[in-house]
Amino acid sequence: MGFRDSPLVGKSYLFAVSIVRLVQTLQTDKSEFILSKQLLRSGTSIGALIREAEFAQSDLDFIHKLSISLKEANETNYWLDLLHDTTYLSDDEFKEIKYKSDELVRLLVASIKTLKSKSLSKK
Repeated sequence: MGFRDSPLVGKSYLFAVSIVRLVQTLQTDKSEFILSKQLLRSGTSIGALIREAEFAQSDLDFIHKLSISLKEANETNYWLDLLHDTTYLSDDEFKEIKYKSDELVRLLVASIKTLKSKSLSKK
């Protein structure tokens, strides 16, 4: 199984699709353009960085790209929290997308920790 077949790649892509659809709804149904634009940028960057890591030049570069993806996931959680707390997202909408986002954070943290420990054991 290659990296492209990993759960992290698939889940991050599906998350990006969910983010795009959520932003479409926020912009068309609720006329919210500022926060949703930020959410779109950070929420789709997660998977893009994971895909970019696939062709990293070294193990350190791979870890670095996943670490930036983790930062984008954290930023995405900020925008989701803000949209929820300002009532742009209902409790149900928020719970569903937040669960997916938190799952990506957990997968990224676990992947980075594993890669760092493998990288240190090579030295």
